[in-house]
Amino acid sequence: MSHARTLAKDQRFILDHLVDFDAVTHSGRFAGADAALVDAILEGAARLCDEVVAPVNRAGDLTPARLEGGRVRASPGYAAAYREIAAGGWVGLAAPQAYGGMGLPFTLATCVNEMLAGACVSLQLKPLLSQGQIEALDHHASDALKTLYLPKLISGEWSGTMNLTEPQAGSDVGALQCRAVPDGKGEQDGQGGWLVSGQKIFITWGDSDLVSNVCHLVLARLPDAVPGVKGISLFLVPKFLPDAAGNPGAANSLHVVSLEHKLGLHGSPTCVMQFDAAKGWLVGAAGQGMAAMFTMMNNARLGIGMQGVGLGEAALQKATRFAQDRVQGRTPDGSAGIIGHADVRRMLAEARAGLFAARAIGLRCAAAIDMAAATKDPAWAARAALLTPIAKAFGTDTGISVADICLQVHGGMGYIEETGAAQYLRDARITAIYEGTNGIQAMDLVGRKLADNGEAALALITEIGHRAAVAMADQPELAAALTGAALALEDATKRLLLMPLNARFAGAVSYLRAFALVLGGDAHLRAGQADPARLPLARVMINRLLSAHQGLLAAALAGAEGLYEVSADMLG
Repeated sequence: MSHARTLAKDQRFILDHLVDFDAVTHSGRFAGADAALVDAILEGAARLCDEVVAPVNRAGDLTPARLEGGRVRASPGYAAAYREIAAGGWVGLAAPQAYGGMGLPFTLATCVNEMLAGACVSLQLKPLLSQGQIEALDHHASDALKTLYLPKLISGEWSGTMNLTEPQAGSDVGALQCRAVPDGKGEQDGQGGWLVSGQKIFITWGDSDLVSNVCHLVLARLPDAVPGVKGISLFLVPKFLPDAAGNPGAANSLHVVSLEHKLGLHGSPTCVMQFDAAKGWLVGAAGQGMAAMFTMMNNARLGIGMQGVGLGEAALQKATRFAQDRVQGRTPDGSAGIIGHADVRRMLAEARAGLFAARAIGLRCAAAIDMAAATKDPAWAARAALLTPIAKAFGTDTGISVADICLQVHGGMGYIEETGAAQYLRDARITAIYEGTNGIQAMDLVGRKLADNGEAALALITEIGHRAAVAMADQPELAAALTGAALALEDATKRLLLMPLNARFAGAVSYLRAFALVLGGDAHLRAGQADPARLPLARVMINRLLSAHQGLLAAALAGAEGLYEVSADMLG
């Protein structure tokens, strides 16, 4: 079975047995997403990925996007593959029907995006960013802007970007200096026009020849803005100004300065963008730019987490095929290939267990986002918010780790570029950095996400404990191990709540990983109960990977003081 079709089968199992997808599809908002439609979506996406998108992946790595005559030229084969993505309606899968989208659950879009990432992550980034912009505009833009821009973005005729980072303002977004002043022409379509000036860096797909217009969401300051994050506003700045008919007209005063030369993602152009009094329109209220941008960023964070999982999946399938075919020495079980050696089998089994856990966490998060949208229940919104940093950080850490393991499985051949194994590791490495580094995700988890006195976190841990108690009847060993881990996580959570914030931050990464391992153990135990054929993988997860929670929680509670005893001179 091919890569994406194999993945679709695993995704379908998770939807059927491990997440609240039945509740999603039986809600009024998503009642049309019946079993037949879900199957058709997953099968169609798998076919697209295997037959159209995956074949251009290697070409993008070997022939990067380039800046030519002031315009970005895409890698070979990308144009045809992108046309297939757009024509199939895949960009607008979860977008509002009122503007041409399908209005399907975000959970389904998450499954499709994971498949696309494993097939060709450099190309997948283009529709992923458009999807984020669609959501931000749908929630915050004026009706006039939505009517003009959303149908074009949803169809894939135009594409979107996100412009936050500046040379002096990375994680500290409040330090940005990009400015916006009134254009002096008064009201237009119910909103005044603005002229945006400044430079932005790390802009993914900041330009391309795949679409007729590129629409930039740009964070900038108004003339009277207060310092810091509260003084930031959001503007929609198109490459070409739409004419009276809504088609690309005069060129706006912006351009690509250069493209970055990167470790991976060669097919995805990362642009330095210059805006020189470029015409833009305010999205949302003045000074509320970060709130509007976070609408785009939060779901994008889950999307990046699933990028990591998708890349890990592709790397693992490749490594497993290699291990089955590669002959080196006699194996204890009589296998012809190196897959029969215990250490190789360990690497592959632990990689598979970790990926399944990360995938289940990500889809559980997506289903919570759908339920929050469908029910407006604050408890679902809190569950989605809690799971988002865990899904992003654990998904990307797992993807990088699995890609590294899979290179190891290839041995010396994995280090040789011609085999293609190294590309997955190079492409995956950025996922732990962009859309908020994984350290920032962990700090968010122990900070804002525990600001409810741990209510959402403790409720989720309690659910895991209850399920483990029920599982004692038929899987006592696995259930007992999961129960112990859940109790330890509960205790650590309560103790963290008593610690100063910086002390929490010092152990935040360890705490997030421990939380993810407990969630993963829960997913594997439930999977094994639903299908006994999955119990061996559940044992790998719970007996081998979950056991790390003890050391992780000890590190999480260690505090920050000892770190500051290590002087800067000692560090470097």
